Amino acid sequence: MRASASDAVDSAVEILQRVRAQRPRVHCITNTVAQTYTANLLLAAGAVPSMTLSADEVEAFVGGADALLVNVGTLDAERRIAIGLAVDAAAEREVPWVLDPVFVDRSPARAKFVHALLAMRPGVVRLNAAEFATLAEIAPADADAEALAGFAADLATTVALTGEEDVVTDGRRTAGVANGHPWMAQITAMGCAGAALVAACRAVEPDPFRATAAALLALGVAGEWGAETSRGPGSLAIALLDALAGLDRAGLCERARVF
Repeated sequence: MRASASDAVDSAVEILQRVRAQRPRVHCITNTVAQTYTANLLLAAGAVPSMTLSADEVEAFVGGADALLVNVGTLDAERRIAIGLAVDAAAEREVPWVLDPVFVDRSPARAKFVHALLAMRPGVVRLNAAEFATLAEIAPADADAEALAGFAADLATTVALTGEEDVVTDGRRTAGVANGHPWMAQITAMGCAGAALVAACRAVEPDPFRATAAALLALGVAGEWGAETSRGPGSLAIALLDALAGLDRAGLCERARVF
């Protein structure tokens, strides 16, 4: 089942308004190159980020958060410990969490670690095609919409496959977002920060599918809008934050390309 474009826009507007009004706290365990941009993007959206990895603190931070992001981009020993503590705390206190299995296709050890995380039932998994093929244990050529829906259904989670076009599915419902700009792929931490935006939307929206689709639509539209006043990926990184902070119903209605 696919949502209509008008329904997708209405949902995104409503969820973004709730993020701005409620200012959810999002605890992010993310990679070293992504921390600053992720924090700034969350602030632009209206959320409140935290980033500590300390084993003495992470459980308390997650317990007081409204959502958790687990990103394995730099999977060092400290982050492995912090991730385990954070996911346990999220499960105990019913804090929704998002998994971003960055570069899981590059390392068998990382793939094994992420498979263990998948067994702990993240509410949302955001990944690219190579990462999906690795985790689903299929050939990249077989990584189509049907395989994605089956993967989501088997895990009882929502999966967001991002790329030139983004696809979101929970195995029953599917939505596609064609917004974005090629320069976004040249900005370090863009995907990581996008996963954090998913977590912020999930913090205020009980339906992971709706939250994920709203976040990806908002990010894509903000990227297009920001690119209009940018000279390249460097200036877009800043312009996108401004665009996201100012995004409203009119901007989403004008630009949304949902399928």
